[in-house]
Amino acid sequence: MRKRLPFLGVVVAFALLAAACGGGTGGTTTTAGEQTTTTKAQEPGTTAPPAEEKPEPGPLGAVEVAPGEDIQIRSLEAISGDVAFLGIPNDRATEIAIEDFGPIAGHAVTRGTPLDDLCSAEGGQAGAQQIVSDASVVGVIGTSCSGAAVAAAPLISEAGMVMISPSNTSPALTSDLKGNPGTDWHEGYYRTAHNDLFQGKAVALFVYEELGLKKAAAIHDGDPYTNGLATAFKDAFEELGGEVVAFTAVNKGDTDMVPVLTEVAAAGPEVIFFPIFMPEGGFIAQQVRGVSGLEEVTLIAADGLLADNFMELPESEGVYFSGPDLRFGDNKSATGVSADDFLAKYEEKYGEQPTAAFWAHSYDATVLLLTAIQDVAVQLADGTLFIDRQALRDRLYATKDFPGITGTLSCDEFGDCGSQRITIVLHEDSTNIEAGKKNVVFEFAPER
Repeated sequence: MRKRLPFLGVVVAFALLAAACGGGTGGTTTTAGEQTTTTKAQEPGTTAPPAEEKPEPGPLGAVEVAPGEDIQIRSLEAISGDVAFLGIPNDRATEIAIEDFGPIAGHAVTRGTPLDDLCSAEGGQAGAQQIVSDASVVGVIGTSCSGAAVAAAPLISEAGMVMISPSNTSPALTSDLKGNPGTDWHEGYYRTAHNDLFQGKAVALFVYEELGLKKAAAIHDGDPYTNGLATAFKDAFEELGGEVVAFTAVNKGDTDMVPVLTEVAAAGPEVIFFPIFMPEGGFIAQQVRGVSGLEEVTLIAADGLLADNFMELPESEGVYFSGPDLRFGDNKSATGVSADDFLAKYEEKYGEQPTAAFWAHSYDATVLLLTAIQDVAVQLADGTLFIDRQALRDRLYATKDFPGITGTLSCDEFGDCGSQRITIVLHEDSTNIEAGKKNVVFEFAPER
């Protein structure tokens, strides 16, 4: 159903593929013949009683953590360059989640030295190569950018590890939501972020039905995230009856956007959807009003620009943004931490608030990984912790109704675990960024 503000919204019947039963704090359920057994998940920081014998490793092998050694996970995020605003809060959220979760069977958890995915295929590949060279690593939180994940995921998968991304949204990394794997899907990849097929649908509905605009243009920069989201919008908008009169791209590193904007203006769009990053997104916003025919065009950006360094630009005023629903309310993680608890700790620890939208998704991804490790880990009599890699993957795929700050998480067979709630906000005052992030004018939630 849809209704206008203050409770603008739409529920669209996209059904996520259901995974095996069991998961989260509710426990793991296995079925054999007519018998069903449910094993209650443990509280953070605990594990099962010691095993008398070491289990036989599964097909992907196992990690053995000796007494006194740390459980090794890794953080692979964009922590330098123009997209550091996204990766740094993600990595910090992982650090806080590890602290909040605590040891597992007496073993501390460490993410090691944070690695930089550079928001690029090259950075993702280099980071993944470094990770897989260390056989003691159990899992990875990352990447920040879908383009980095395309290169990192196959290496992580081949090594038998797991990777959970808080902010990758390209449909190619999981599925088309119709039962078919994406072109870049790999076993052992999961995400707590949404699938952009949902976001593209949300933007299309907002433009066509709420704004009443029928002619749109879309601008991407060629990478899997921006191209995937622009395409998802185009397909959904045309399905509704709208016309995408221009679908084009800028190059990363471009500063002069007038040629592309002039091309777009010639097609006569009423709205431009540009789901790209800074600094290119900033140049579009700063130059678009100087192009004849675009003086009054409606601008819609996405979560790549839902960040302080874009929203502080005066030209960002009046821009709509699509992105994850950040109204977390009283949601609590399996650790018992709420959004308010987290933000208070974040500001105390780092002296500022998170600069981008996916900090809660990163916290949830980390708690989800640690909970799964805890659930499958077998403590041996000598204190060694035995973590079977295949069991860990299976445990994550079986996640169902897991409590997170972002909402209830359930993973499908392709690793989509997020709550999939999307909002569109209207930014009206570049001197009050937080007000813009909270100014929700449309919401979207698929049926689960």
